[in-house]
Parts: sequence; structure tokens; C-alpha cells
Amino acid sequence: MTHSGRQFVPLPPKIGCTPETLRVWVRQHERDTGGGDGGLTTAERQRLKELERENRELRRSNDILRQASAYFAKAEFDRLWKK
Repeated sequence: MTHSGRQFVPLPPKIGCTPETLRVWVRQHERDTGGGDGGLTTAERQRLKELERENRELRRSNDILRQASAYFAKAEFDRLWKK
């Protein structure tokens, strides 16, 4: 593996990681600093996680509201029917 003509192989054992781990770190750094292969930056990845979490919470809330609405509509229908 190379980066700007340098070999990664001697460095990983010195810092306690594999060559693949170092390659991933370098690629992520390139993305974060405006270069790289067009993947998500660290900030974009974090924002995506936040949006996915918010989306799950909103879907859960909508489901609860939908169920409550159906419950109260049925209760109202039953109340009117029994008159």
C-alpha cells in the first residue's frame, strides 16, 4: 500500500495497527480535508446517524399517534352506536 509514494507496511506495527486500518484512517482523513474518493466525511457520517435516529423516533411517534387515533375513533363510534 502506498500513499504519495510512501509505504504503509513499516508504520502499522510501530503504532499497533494493521496496514488496512491505517489505510482506512488515511482515506477518512483525505475525505475530511476535502480530498478522497467522494465518501462521507466524519461530520457527514455523524449527521447521518443523528438524522437516522431522529427518523426512527418520529416514525415511532407517528405509529403511536396513529394507534391512539384509531383507538379513540373506535371508542367514539362505539359510544355513538350505543345511544
